[in-house]
Amino acid sequence: ALKALAMGVMMDVNVLLYGMLPFVLYLTLLPTKAHGTRRDRLTLDGAAFALFTFILLFTSVSEWLFWDEFASRFNFIAVDYLVYTHEVIGNIQESYPVNSILALIGVIAIGLGIAHYRTKPTTQKNPPPRLSRRVMEMGFLFLLTLSSFFIMRNAFADISENRYLNQIARNGFFELFSAYRHNELSYDQFYVTDNEQELADRLRRELGIASDHPQEGITRLITSTKPETPYNLVLITVESLSADYMKAFGNQEGLTPNLDRLAKESLFFTNLYATGTRTVYGLSALTLSIPPMPGNSIVRRPNNDGLFSLGSVLNRKGYVSTFLYGGYGYFDNMNTFFAANGYGIVDRSDLKPDEISFANVWGVCDEDLFRRVLKENDAAFAEKKPFFQMIMTTSNHRPYTYPDNKIDIPSKTGRTGGVKYTDYAIGAFIEEARQHPWFDNTLFVIVADHTAGSAGKRELNPTGYHIPMLIYAPKLITPQKVDTLSSQIDAAPTILALLNMSYDSRFYGKNMLREGDPERAFISNYQQLGYLTQDSLTILKPVKEQVFYRKEGDQFIPTNANPDLLKTTLSYYQNASDKWKTWNKDSPN
Repeated sequence: ALKALAMGVMMDVNVLLYGMLPFVLYLTLLPTKAHGTRRDRLTLDGAAFALFTFILLFTSVSEWLFWDEFASRFNFIAVDYLVYTHEVIGNIQESYPVNSILALIGVIAIGLGIAHYRTKPTTQKNPPPRLSRRVMEMGFLFLLTLSSFFIMRNAFADISENRYLNQIARNGFFELFSAYRHNELSYDQFYVTDNEQELADRLRRELGIASDHPQEGITRLITSTKPETPYNLVLITVESLSADYMKAFGNQEGLTPNLDRLAKESLFFTNLYATGTRTVYGLSALTLSIPPMPGNSIVRRPNNDGLFSLGSVLNRKGYVSTFLYGGYGYFDNMNTFFAANGYGIVDRSDLKPDEISFANVWGVCDEDLFRRVLKENDAAFAEKKPFFQMIMTTSNHRPYTYPDNKIDIPSKTGRTGGVKYTDYAIGAFIEEARQHPWFDNTLFVIVADHTAGSAGKRELNPTGYHIPMLIYAPKLITPQKVDTLSSQIDAAPTILALLNMSYDSRFYGKNMLREGDPERAFISNYQQLGYLTQDSLTILKPVKEQVFYRKEGDQFIPTNANPDLLKTTLSYYQNASDKWKTWNKDSPN
């Protein structure tokens, strides 16, 4: 207990350094003659003191309520609460007398501020230090705080096997910002777990790995019975393309005429589900073929370099792999992630002024992006190398602006315009690609990163994760509808199967074209992890909670626990969350 107390004091002092910065900055920049004036005292001894007191009291109450529910200091769940503000605030207001608590905290903070102002001496015994001295002191505090930023880790508080002692040794502010910075939520601490070896064996059986297979984890040889066909691959990840925007799924607004036409001429996957609610979840699923995990996507996590991916397989086969994004790829760590995993990078900063006809805050319009894709493909073709282009579009994103006179919906009038313009741009891209010599030897994969309606929803509703995927190659593929229940993580194995690739796989996904597979999907938000089958939905929640639903028509009805289904669910999620830094690291053949 004394060790926990000592570590807690050290953590508190560390946070205090950050808290002192604005006050010391104020005192440094305040003119010497203004020190000790009534305005200075009102600002520092009255208002600032009251504000600081309010923050401390508010945080203390918040942490107490958070501990009451999760038996933990702030963590990524608290970060999640900041993301889902509407739903969370509504839930909190229904659960606690929020207005009364805030009013009481406010009264106490203001009262203490007034008392501090009145009891503080009105004159200073000593004049304030000279400006040069104050600047030196500010610089010293800044360097001390900067050193703390790079040195201090929340893992320092893991001083015992007793989880509660470790939590007491922590600081709530530090934990909150650390959770945001590292984007992780401990699976073992907050979710149901089971025997590690038993779950690993079950997962291997799920993936068709023989029990006597010598390699660790989920590594296994995928063998094609046909000669490899190194077709070019253009994978277009479309921002927020819900399945219900397409006529093929019942939409009557005519928003996707090009995609609906292409779907009839493609391998069209009609029962596919996104893994998450944001772009980075979709990118990690499509690239790494790994289930989602609590916290944020692997794309935004540390130590996410050198992973086994669709790009690493194709690079080993002689492909040129490139990630192309219409915005600035530093957003969401996309450039760093793809560069660290063997992809070349092309983003908005690589486009010359004459390549940009229209742009908004998110990036260049999809037409401009696709024109650059054509240039990149031409360059790779000229070098006589097969190419893989991983493309992320931006136009179907708020503020939904795009070039005029392209579609019959005016720019900046809402999501439907964004959808229709993106469809227009994809159609124009395919028509232009037909004129290039590499077209007949190219697979065009079009898939959504997530749906438009999933973000912000607290419960996992499968209809909010339903997305389309089609693979178009008129000279290579016979059109077909594929109704198999499947996930974004199944895209990479399916694509490699179409290329007749043999490779050592570390993917969790399965080939969607193989009879009987995969017939399950994974859906999630930042906290809840869902395992969807044809007739059931299993959801894992913090703290150590699991719920089960059975499907009746279009509805999911709560049902009794299914131990066998739970073990299958855990075999994917527990292994993916705990083992991705080892099982999914790439190892050259």
